[in-house]
Amino acid sequence: MANNRRKTSRAKKEETNWQERVIQIRRVSKVVKGGKKLSFRAIVVVGNERGQVGVGVGKAADVIGAVKKGVADGKKHLVDIPLTKSNSIPHPTNGVGGGAKVIMRPAAPGTGVIAGGAVRTVLELAGVKNILAKQLGSNNPLNNARAAVNALSGLRTFMEVAEDRGVPIENLYAQ
Repeated sequence: MANNRRKTSRAKKEETNWQERVIQIRRVSKVVKGGKKLSFRAIVVVGNERGQVGVGVGKAADVIGAVKKGVADGKKHLVDIPLTKSNSIPHPTNGVGGGAKVIMRPAAPGTGVIAGGAVRTVLELAGVKNILAKQLGSNNPLNNARAAVNALSGLRTFMEVAEDRGVPIENLYAQ
């Protein structure tokens, strides 16, 4: 019985192939009555490289606990991204997170991920292979990652736009 239970949990782990990458680990302190209480803050990006990605933050007394909490938080805040056949995004988009702004443009096949810092990590774990992105404003990795997720969450496919307008998809291309 116990042997069977082990197999099912292993099968579930292989089935859900989430990847996680730690963007930043910071030692933070809280001033309490007895002095300073140290803890760690981890910013983690979680994605399956097939159009789902999330950014999470975890705090704990040790680094491993903070990363685990960050992964759990990232899975709570997943967004679905429509990808094109060339593993790019369907249209240009902008995103904002705190003081950070991110601009994203689709790119031709073979271009690769042209982005920096936290935005690059978010795009790679989302499964985007060809894209041009630029961070503007802030250098804060958390705000840049959130701005990237904000930009990706605003993407729409041609099919969705056609349905919203109540027009057949062929009429979108004709001018």
